[in-house]
Amino acid sequence: MSFLIRVQLPDEPGSLGALAEAFGNVGGNIKSVDIVEVSPDGTVIDDIVIEVPPGAMADILVTAVHSVDGAEVDSIRPFSGRVDRRGQIEMLADVALHHTNAQVALDHLVAVIPRSMTASWAIILDTSDPIRRVSASDAAPEEDGTAPPSIDVERARVLNPDRESWIPASWSVLDTALAAAPLQGTTLVMAIGRLGGPDFLASEVLHLGNLAAIIGRLLR
Repeated sequence: MSFLIRVQLPDEPGSLGALAEAFGNVGGNIKSVDIVEVSPDGTVIDDIVIEVPPGAMADILVTAVHSVDGAEVDSIRPFSGRVDRRGQIEMLADVALHHTNAQVALDHLVAVIPRSMTASWAIILDTSDPIRRVSASDAAPEEDGTAPPSIDVERARVLNPDRESWIPASWSVLDTALAAAPLQGTTLVMAIGRLGGPDFLASEVLHLGNLAAIIGRLLR
């Protein structure tokens, strides 16, 4: 079984190596490492996918992190495969190749975005009248038969279901963290959800917005 663990480390030589050794001592096998954010306070946040021995629990990874000076666990959850930001390049190339067939391009987009953004699902909405779902990843919440009168996503941002009535209730079950961005130059909006969190960081929202801007231009 594999887990995605988000860890805050001191941004100094040897920290990641010490963490890798700690994981190895408990039988963990690192499958991928992704730097999510480097903070001015001298820390770095990494998303690490780790495979553990059969029957092992997530607790052994938390204990391993705590054995490294200055390391803290932000979140941990089951995760299949590995973080694949390189897949975004292939996805962008595919969108460029299929820009005249938007449905093919969007279907490929929602298939790639969850793994590359460490999200659980992705949904594309067309905000023209009537608002409708045009594509969704396999794990996306099913439609509830309702359609909001409008969607307020003019820039990449975190979504707050407690304050925004247009967000379907099914999107926020089990404390799902939400973010969205417009595909610039189109009537499309991309929403992503991370089941159980953690919340999307500012750097992740910026990255989502940049991807959406490129994809929007390609689709135009």
